[in-house]
Amino acid sequence: MARELFGTDGIRGVPGRFPLDDATVYAAGRALGHHIGDPAGTAAPRVLIGMDTRESGPRLAARLGAGLVAAGVEPVSAGVITTPGVAALVREDGFAAGVVISASHNPFSDNGIKLFSRKGMKFPDEIEEQIEAEILRPREGQAGDGTTAFAAPEPQPELAEKYLSLLRGRANGEADLDGLVIVLDCANGAASRLAPELFVTLGARVIVFNASPNGRNINAGCGSLHPEAMCRAVAENGAHLGVAFDGDADRAILATASGGLIDGDGVLYVAARALKAAGKLRGGAVVGTTMTNLGLERALASEGISLARVPVGDRYVLEEMLRCGANLGGEPSGHIIFLDEGPAGDGMATALKMAAAVKRHGPLERLVSGLTLYPQRIVNVRVAEKPPLEALPEVARVVEEARGALGETGRLVVRYSGTEPVARVMVEAESAAEVERWSAAIAEAIRRRIGAESG
Repeated sequence: MARELFGTDGIRGVPGRFPLDDATVYAAGRALGHHIGDPAGTAAPRVLIGMDTRESGPRLAARLGAGLVAAGVEPVSAGVITTPGVAALVREDGFAAGVVISASHNPFSDNGIKLFSRKGMKFPDEIEEQIEAEILRPREGQAGDGTTAFAAPEPQPELAEKYLSLLRGRANGEADLDGLVIVLDCANGAASRLAPELFVTLGARVIVFNASPNGRNINAGCGSLHPEAMCRAVAENGAHLGVAFDGDADRAILATASGGLIDGDGVLYVAARALKAAGKLRGGAVVGTTMTNLGLERALASEGISLARVPVGDRYVLEEMLRCGANLGGEPSGHIIFLDEGPAGDGMATALKMAAAVKRHGPLERLVSGLTLYPQRIVNVRVAEKPPLEALPEVARVVEEARGALGETGRLVVRYSGTEPVARVMVEAESAAEVERWSAAIAEAIRRRIGAESG
């Protein structure tokens, strides 16, 4: 069924407007509380709330917490913490569920609500549909928000420290980073304090950028969507590698010592080969998405490793990993899941693994030398509506022409974003000229038919 609230990564919007107005956020907390179960006769179940550094976070936390309390649930705050930090702590400390207030890589003016089950995984679609149905009921006149006097619960800073201890424990003594110089771009987000502390305590010398959040500068020209300055800083400072996180640090983009960019496909290549060499790559396969570069698929095949593709979204990557028994999967965006350590992608854990690989085996350039990525271009077209793309004849015609021209030497993916009013056009091919030609042609066809007015 079509869903009004939940996209591929929770509920997204502009704070103060539906679906992030006070009444709806309160209803979301109450609906989650009701889903957890009736606490009658037992201690109230606990739900962990974390947030990134957006100025709207505390208000949303207060409204959502009030809804939880109304449902007989105790909200517990970790304060500013990464999304994977909440997922890990929910599993570790026996919380009934977790909530992260974040819009990930979006600008500060957006925010969102991500829900996690007691297993530290996003709820299945059918559960989100049930929660959504209850959230929308109050909008039919059944209840108000009831939150005027409720303040967000006081953050418990020891929770973030426990998360860092979990990351250090996962390293199992193999991540002695003494002598490494690492550039960190924290996107003025949730990793701003945590990532430098993690790497310093493991012996690295860190050069930190964009770690002074003010509520409005999260992702602003920095982080994983804008890694150019991080790449330059690595080369200029003689660092061994660089890492750029997004706002909630569930993804990481890396740079080599010479400033070359390594995205999630490069991380999957390095990690898959290492796991296979250690006899730990389950199923002989890696799970990627429709956006995973064809070059990675061919490089893995040369190592006897297959690639399974799923729709874009970490929930779909995880679902396929669980279905086929794989323990490694991820997306080019830098969202990587190491399932043996947990079901959530974690940018800081990914960075830690890559830093440890560099310390043990040498430069990152050498570790990715067997991977040749095809030229690829992604064009984002803001749209006024989202009708099925195949139902737009002028768009469908150009897409079919492109498919015929590319044949077996390239791929294209045209889809809507699950979190923004955007159509994404991805074209990759052996020929960079063909990539430019067809990505531009398809994007223009979409723009002419359903493009949103700019400005």
